[in-house]
This record gives sequence, C-alpha cells and structure tokens, in this order.
Amino acid sequence: MIVKPYDMEAYALTPVQQDLLRLFSFDHSDSFAREIKAVLNSYFQSKIDEETDRLWEAGTLNEERLNQLRNEDLHKS
Repeated sequence: MIVKPYDMEAYALTPVQQDLLRLFSFDHSDSFAREIKAVLNSYFQSKIDEETDRLWEAGTLNEERLNQLRNEDLHKS
C-alpha cells in the first residue's frame, strides 16, 4: 500500500479563505491586517456570546457547570 504524505483535498482552500486572500492582495499594510483581525475577532466573539447565552437560557450552562469547567483539564485527549 502506498501512503501519500498528504491528501490534496484536505489542503484545498475554502471559499472564505480564498476571499480573505483576495482582500489581502489589495492592501499589504500591517494596519490593514490588524483591522481585519479586529473585525474577525469581534465577529467570532459575538458568535461565542450568542451561543453562551443560548446555552444559559436552555439550562445547559449554569454556575455549577461553569465551576466544573474551571477545574477540568480541557487539553487532555
């Protein structure tokens, strides 16, 4: 059996990645990169906040569960 070092399909860029690359092709400045990073951080933070609120309202997340998570090693496999 021949094992390829990587699967080309796994490394294909997604449409979002392609769009981001096109964005960066117009402006190569560090300030532009920082601005895009800030926008993306803000977007994903709002998504995290929305999901956290949803879990809290559904009763899946509460003070007891938060305390459990604080003491749990989430990096273990």
